Amino acid sequence: MKYINKYKSPNYNSRKNSKIKLIIIHYTALKNIEDAISYLCKKEKKVSSHYLISQNGEVYHLVRDKFRAWHAGQGFWHDIIDINSVSIGIELDYSPYGNNNHFSPKMISSLKELLIKLKKKYKINKKNILAHSDVAPFRKKDPGKNFPWKSLTKSNILPSFQRLRINDIKIIEEWFHFYNLKSKKQKIILSLSLIGYDTRQVFTNTRLYYKLIKAYKIRYMNNIGREKDSIYDTLIKHLFNFMLTKN
Repeated sequence: MKYINKYKSPNYNSRKNSKIKLIIIHYTALKNIEDAISYLCKKEKKVSSHYLISQNGEVYHLVRDKFRAWHAGQGFWHDIIDINSVSIGIELDYSPYGNNNHFSPKMISSLKELLIKLKKKYKINKKNILAHSDVAPFRKKDPGKNFPWKSLTKSNILPSFQRLRINDIKIIEEWFHFYNLKSKKQKIILSLSLIGYDTRQVFTNTRLYYKLIKAYKIRYMNNIGREKDSIYDTLIKHLFNFMLTKN
């Protein structure tokens, strides 16, 4: 895979020996690739990503993988609060409000190729290829509702989810009962927590709870659930598969 190395961002620091475990997918929310390169490479902006992919599928390598790029900001995943130190950030030349308001076939093709390469090189679990909105659901929504997660699943880049049998559902429900979880809200929050989401404040803060639910729906409901499934049904399926999936 060829990279464009002409542009380099000064916005990075040391990972301090942290192992790369996550890949975070973003969109730029800028009107074109030129603006994106300019923004990500300006020292005063204090933001960067390792990679930037254009609408034409060109891949810009702005920060070397060994460095800690500044792409995720404040975030959380499986008790990790310094997301930047353990992740690679990929920005896509996409804006919901610009002429670049589509994920082009060339862009997605290059993204898939890059993800496969990074996943293999750093032995990254499929479950750890994430949206920015996964690690920062209370303040971010990228790469957004139109991002083709299903296409990544069909290409075996993300884990696929098997249908549950009646006995599978009973196993999860018995497990919930064992831990004295009675309400669906308790079960939903625990499921989200085990999957990796930040649930530290959502039980007592209704606004944050619904923000988290919205982020999860955008990311997973079309990829796992059927149209008639509830958030609870989808999460049960997700949790069961999550516990069974090793990579």
